[in-house]
Amino acid sequence: MEIKENNVQEQINQINQKLDLLLQYVNEQRLKSETIEDLVADVSIISKDAFSSAVEELDTRGIELNIEDVKLLAFKLIRNVNNFSQVMDMFESVTDLLKDVGPIVNEVGIDFTHKLNDFEKKGYFEFFKEIANIMDNVISSYPPEEVRALSENIVTILDTVRNITQPDMLHAINNAVSIFKNLDTENIKEYSLWKAFREMNTPEMKRGIGFMITFLKNLSQESMTNK
Repeated sequence: MEIKENNVQEQINQINQKLDLLLQYVNEQRLKSETIEDLVADVSIISKDAFSSAVEELDTRGIELNIEDVKLLAFKLIRNVNNFSQVMDMFESVTDLLKDVGPIVNEVGIDFTHKLNDFEKKGYFEFFKEIANIMDNVISSYPPEEVRALSENIVTILDTVRNITQPDMLHAINNAVSIFKNLDTENIKEYSLWKAFREMNTPEMKRGIGFMITFLKNLSQESMTNK
């Protein structure tokens, strides 16, 4: 009998413990419910105040608010929730990309700054500045019609420059300039007609006269062909 009484007492104790836990749970739920009710009440008061303030502000600024338009906007927002979500996902992806690319862009910026510093030390900027001054002088010295004529003949000009810059032409021009540079123009010998005729019989003068005649003949033929 004593064992049975002990079992009964133990069961009663367990039931009391469970009842205490149940009462504690019910009490916690009641407190949470009261907290939620208080929060809803506070939010309701704040919403009413905010709505009243918004209405007064709109009325002060002379803005008429159409409830139907607001409802339509709300429906559109709800209908495009997925689109907004996609936009936010895209924004997050762009943000992550910028985080990854940021160090690279920073490194490129540093390299670009160093390169600009090198260009400045080597005088590139000063060179381009002088080029700009040359362009200013050209523009101020030539009227528009002459520049237009230059543009119409630019192909011929480029062909001429290309021909002049060929190695054999540059070599010939360099020889001519070197010879002229080495001439003593202050002390040119005087030649009589008889001495000039005698010089013309030398092989060098004969080759020079032959070159001039051949050049003039070919020049004349080329002019007639172009006509």
